[in-house]
Amino acid sequence: MIESGFRSAVSTGIGRIQRDRFDYFLLSIVMILVGAGVLMIYSTSYIPALKELGDKLYFLRRQLLFMGLGFFLCLVTAFLDYRLLSRYSSFILLGVVFLLILVLIPGVGTRVGGSSRWIRAFGFSFQPTELAKLAIVIVLANYLGKTESQSDNKARIMIPLGLAGGLAFLILLQPDFGSAVVIGILLLLLWTIAGVSLKYVLGLGLLALPVAVGLVVFGHGYRMRRVMVFLDPWSDPEGSGFQIIQSFVAFAHGGFLGQGLGEGSQKLFFLPEAHTDFIFSVIGEELGFLGVVALLLLYLVFTQRGIRIALKAPDLFASLLAFGIVIMVSFQALLNMGVVLGVLPTKGLTLPFISYGGTSLVVNLIGVGILLSIGLHPHPSRK
Repeated sequence: MIESGFRSAVSTGIGRIQRDRFDYFLLSIVMILVGAGVLMIYSTSYIPALKELGDKLYFLRRQLLFMGLGFFLCLVTAFLDYRLLSRYSSFILLGVVFLLILVLIPGVGTRVGGSSRWIRAFGFSFQPTELAKLAIVIVLANYLGKTESQSDNKARIMIPLGLAGGLAFLILLQPDFGSAVVIGILLLLLWTIAGVSLKYVLGLGLLALPVAVGLVVFGHGYRMRRVMVFLDPWSDPEGSGFQIIQSFVAFAHGGFLGQGLGEGSQKLFFLPEAHTDFIFSVIGEELGFLGVVALLLLYLVFTQRGIRIALKAPDLFASLLAFGIVIMVSFQALLNMGVVLGVLPTKGLTLPFISYGGTSLVVNLIGVGILLSIGLHPHPSRK
């Protein structure tokens, strides 16, 4: 039965693509973003990789491998009927919960820098938290879509709160405060889009603030240090403030036109995590203000195309799913840029499609595939 449904979904998807409803423009924007990410990963990583690993192409090869896998899964997902996600949302949730528990088990999860966020297998690392972000979008869209007629029924508020809160709790145990914040924002915004009264959304949002403050003040000590560094990075320029100060220096070096691709100096062991969390700094240094503006425009166009798909979606589930994926990518990009520019405290979130990281890239490309699939099913009155 599952096999026949799968074949039907694939054949139906191919037929739809032949009717010119495939959003090639959205896919092109994503391809440009991923391509720019590959170039910047090579630029930021080849000297550290050569010095530390003896292979200047180490990070580039791995990112290219994940890029190929990600685009393959993106197209496969685009061919499938997105409504399959509604049917199997419970299994997706259970699978993600299992992985989030698995990563906390000593000997199974890999601990790096005080956090247990990765599962290693066959020479590669997998980060379940990235999959959890997409999973909560699918689960919330499914539940809120099915309960559209129930308005502000208590279950429509408490069940999504329990689902998102449960995943956020498991993510906080790793600990990963930034990703837990993303889960919370996804919940609040999807509630709003689904028609839940603003008084409940704002009320629960305000109630979450003291919880977040408590986690910063009384939780792991590094969170409070990050806040203090955010307020005054020069209070500890050689220690906890070093990274953000070097990020400022990178942008200052970049000026209007930049130093040129590959010509930046901050990536040469001055700026930690240059190919992951702080790759935006290197873009600012090497490509300058123009490169930064171009990147922002690409994200804005991606957001616009995603919202366009959401507004033309045939049902509330599809609309919430599309909005959730757009928020998942765009809001995290906004957070990463805010951190790198010193507007927000450091959170350890990657820049979607750009930063080095296989799990993030593959999951985000699967999300793009879902968007493309939804775009193949426009509402009859919104074609």
